[in-house]
Amino acid sequence: MLTRRDYGAVAFIGACFGLFAVPILENIKISFLPVGWGMGIALVISFTVLAVLALMVSAYVSRWVPVFLQVAKFSAVGAFNTFFDWGILNVLIAMFGAVGGVGYAIAKGTSFTFSNVGSYFWNKYWTFDAGRASKVGREVTAFIVVSLFGLIINIAVSSLVVNGIHPPAVFTPQRWANVGAALATVASLIWNFFGYKFFVFKSAGSLDGD
Repeated sequence: MLTRRDYGAVAFIGACFGLFAVPILENIKISFLPVGWGMGIALVISFTVLAVLALMVSAYVSRWVPVFLQVAKFSAVGAFNTFFDWGILNVLIAMFGAVGGVGYAIAKGTSFTFSNVGSYFWNKYWTFDAGRASKVGREVTAFIVVSLFGLIINIAVSSLVVNGIHPPAVFTPQRWANVGAALATVASLIWNFFGYKFFVFKSAGSLDGD
């Protein structure tokens, strides 16, 4: 059931998890997790292996629940884009010190936009296998509409948390910025899932099995 493309895609996603985790860990500064070349290499190898194993388990379960493999792919893409989003966000925070206010909103919007462009291609050609769809113009337009609403939700939720809620004492501004990013990701991911499923890729990639 799984192809070389599936293994290659999920291995790439796993490796990127490890790479994206480096600036995140570096920025939030967890004392018992020192970040260096050794940690970076270990994260890349670990996430690559785990991603491949998770896909294999999903393929096995899909023998009884066909939809499970596609859900797993969507989740992997979502996780990839989440780490991509957070990785860019933390690079921008480190570069410009954008841990609040308008600067944070701009940084979050930038990181979300870059990750969302990748989301289109990953979901189109891997998750929903919609590369053969003929109405590309309608599909792209629908994706942009859904994604723009997702962007608004993402920025609104993250900015509300960061700028509107006073963090507990244990959170540094950098850590609280990542809490805002996490909650925003959950909200926008739910919106995007249903938007992509029922509006963007509905003709070629609904989650009702092949």
